[in-house]
Amino acid sequence: MGHLNLPASKRNPRQWKLLDIISAVFFGLVLLFFLLVFTPLGDSMAASGRQALLLSTSDPRQRHRLVSLVELGHHHKPIEACPANSVDHMPCEDPRRNSQLSREMNLYRERHCPLPDEMPLCLIPPPPGYKIPVQWPESLHKIWHSNMPHNKIADRKGHQGWMKEQGPYFIFPGGGTMFPDGAAPYIEKLGQYIPMNGGTLRTALDMGCGVASFGGSLLSEGILTLSFAPRDSHKAQIQFALERGIPAFVLMLGTRRLPFPAFAFDLIHCSRCLIPFTAYNATYFVEVDRLLRPGGYLVISGPPVQWPKQDKEWADLQSVARALCYELIAVDGNTVIWKKPDGDSCLPNQNEFGLESCDESNDPSNAWYFKLRRCVTPTSSVNGEFPLGMIPRWPDRLIRAPSRAFVMKNGIDLFQADTRRWTRRVAYYKNTLNLKLGTPAVRNVMDMNAFFGGFAAALASDPVWVMNVVPARKPLTLGVIYDRGLIGVYHDWCEPFSTYPRTYDFIHVAGIESLIKLPGLSKSRCNLVDLMVEMDRMLRPEGTVVIRDSPEVIDKVARIAHAVRWTSTIHDKEPESHGRERILVATKMFWKLTSPSH
Repeated sequence: MGHLNLPASKRNPRQWKLLDIISAVFFGLVLLFFLLVFTPLGDSMAASGRQALLLSTSDPRQRHRLVSLVELGHHHKPIEACPANSVDHMPCEDPRRNSQLSREMNLYRERHCPLPDEMPLCLIPPPPGYKIPVQWPESLHKIWHSNMPHNKIADRKGHQGWMKEQGPYFIFPGGGTMFPDGAAPYIEKLGQYIPMNGGTLRTALDMGCGVASFGGSLLSEGILTLSFAPRDSHKAQIQFALERGIPAFVLMLGTRRLPFPAFAFDLIHCSRCLIPFTAYNATYFVEVDRLLRPGGYLVISGPPVQWPKQDKEWADLQSVARALCYELIAVDGNTVIWKKPDGDSCLPNQNEFGLESCDESNDPSNAWYFKLRRCVTPTSSVNGEFPLGMIPRWPDRLIRAPSRAFVMKNGIDLFQADTRRWTRRVAYYKNTLNLKLGTPAVRNVMDMNAFFGGFAAALASDPVWVMNVVPARKPLTLGVIYDRGLIGVYHDWCEPFSTYPRTYDFIHVAGIESLIKLPGLSKSRCNLVDLMVEMDRMLRPEGTVVIRDSPEVIDKVARIAHAVRWTSTIHDKEPESHGRERILVATKMFWKLTSPSH
């Protein structure tokens, strides 16, 4: 029996509403289907759903269960990819998290890490269009735009020669705010007052570095510069520096000591870094003094040096330097150059900042989450001879055992044995394992457990730089690394590292399990799964990981490597080495984020 075709005015109002609702729901479902399948909304919603799934692993019990399955090799699928909006994620420098913190002394721009159970267990994807980076030394001057498509710096600073977009590349003319014509003429000017060549200067710190063109230009002078800047409004400046192959690190001078030992740097440079050196009773100048090697040079360009309307700030800066007996070498335009005294400063003296020497209970090389001190580090507080002029010039200082090696018992013997051991091991890596060390494929290298820097020293003739990481709970040997003309930082590997994703070509670690154990105990403070997920975050696609440890640990590492999408092989150690070590060599697969199938 058919429906009666009544005029609209004769239909039952209730029947009309019901038909309307059914029709609307049907057509709404059809429209939603087409939106999900054929538009970016589907990808966005899928990513949101994936994010919700990943965040669910922040339930501690569920997360611990997943970690256990991965460690045992019972989780047969790779760990999930993080959402597409996480391609540049740094867990400890998350603006959304840190913006809620105090602005006082830039606390909110320092490291603030979530607890492990609060972090989603997922793998950071590359951005769309990502390519294997331009190789060194070409990368110094150009990188792929698609690898970090952030135009903010190019738009704002292009007229100052920082960087420009050109076709598929960002190009780097070598300029900066205080040297728009390029770093080379600026460095040449500094060379009138400072021994910029000849090996006297080797380690430098560039504070508030922009895209690190100053540090990049110093490489040709044999000066190894560690450049740092916070994650701030100039989005990704450190990421650009690392993509170029220049040593760089995300860092903020705020409430804590910077993670370096005392007397580490032969040269410290600030070009419009805008650090208020005389604020808080000159606390920041005192921290710079802790880091500067006796006899080293401090260069400040830009405000407040002879800067309009900053007469008081400039006068205060000169007063602090005089209080610490710094020798004024030159004031050239808006650039001032000081030389730190070789011996102890002239404290105590009458000074308006109330500066005094630190007492003997203060270890000046203790710098991991250590609050800034408003006291000056005496040269005599660190045993040994390390002023410029008393230590060997580069490259002789690389292999000469520094007096700071006595931080360890029988330190000089340990240093020499460590140097021989790593010379032998690196030769085995290159000649037998056929690793790409020494080729253009490897530029940015990290040693996660550096000790005396022997691995990095064995690579000194290769076109690489090495970030030597000394675990904060192990003996504080980082001063030895700086004394031999290498660079590095303190870090605790139960936390994420302060770098962007995809910044290292080669990551090396000897004794990976020791990084997560309590010293002298078998109990773990954190787990290998989280550590290897963090290594994956730092590693570039097609990058290499080399891990040395006992056979039992290497077997566990191999199971986790599969879960983080690395292809790996296990090798015997060098014939000359003692012990039970085995070596895992892994390559990170170049995978891309894909939309789930519908």
